[in-house]
Amino acid sequence: MPITKQQLANIISPVKYADDKLQAIADALNETFSKYEINTNLRMCHFLGQVLYESSAFRYSVEIWGNTEAQKRYDTRTDLGNTPELDGDGYKYRGRGWIQLTGKTNYRLASDEFHQDFVSNPDLLAKEPWDGLAAGWFWSKRKLNTFADADDIITITKRINGGFNGLNERKMWLTKAKGVLNA
Repeated sequence: MPITKQQLANIISPVKYADDKLQAIADALNETFSKYEINTNLRMCHFLGQVLYESSAFRYSVEIWGNTEAQKRYDTRTDLGNTPELDGDGYKYRGRGWIQLTGKTNYRLASDEFHQDFVSNPDLLAKEPWDGLAAGWFWSKRKLNTFADADDIITITKRINGGFNGLNERKMWLTKAKGVLNA
């Protein structure tokens, strides 16, 4: 069951987009939902709750980079596939897409999945259709439909964020989506 442009507008209100942009987002969501079996209202609501937080209601497909100490540490995060040297990997492979895919390893895995070179061209992940599809791929890879079916926002958030940053806002978006999609 696809999400309509009007349903999406109701969920993200008071954020507003031009009709063509809103339709493009709805179309990208529906493609992602179909490809990654996000095919129940509850799954859709949980996916939306997460991506609406991560992308600030689809405003951002690239992580806002402030060169903070926390962000600088990403440069040498070898667990994310970045090099151990301070060479700019953290910034180059910063969060992109609706779910903020982060790290060279994730970019390489997404490249393999979509047959696109996101490692050499990381900004592709911030553009349609990759911003939505990469979020769906990450969702699927982390087997988050199972936790959505159990209405388990805590585990979903932990598997996406590694912690619980923005948990209250994620819950707010989830509640709004449930109210519109009757989940």
